[in-house]
Amino acid sequence: MKRIEIINGPNLNLTGKREPSIYGHTTMEEMVDDLRQQFPDVEIGYYQSNVEGELINRLHEVGFTADGIILNAGGYSHTSVAIHDAIAAITTPVVEVHISNIFAREEYRRHSLLSDVCRAVLCGLGLDGYKYALDYLVK
Repeated sequence: MKRIEIINGPNLNLTGKREPSIYGHTTMEEMVDDLRQQFPDVEIGYYQSNVEGELINRLHEVGFTADGIILNAGGYSHTSVAIHDAIAAITTPVVEVHISNIFAREEYRRHSLLSDVCRAVLCGLGLDGYKYALDYLVK
């Protein structure tokens, strides 16, 4: 059985409540439950933190044992050299996911410091981006 970890950064705990025109009405817990039903043969872990260091600790914790990581680092995608370095240091492949199309948003959101150390990047597909990332990592 493959083990995939979903790691979400700041403010993603408010998905379903925060800016539904951008992020939709589904909560992360609902989305993860749906993924677990769609992929019953995959062990799906879920972790969310608004704290940069905690995200780095989680990457270190699962980054040598999980079969894949789906990472939405939220606003840290555009600012965190430390998360970049944590991804570069681990052996588990990481797929970067953004719910919104970062290239259609504010200028400062149009560049991710993490993309060059991730296996793939999905953006603008809503919560379906997590499903496509999971499908990719399982195959």
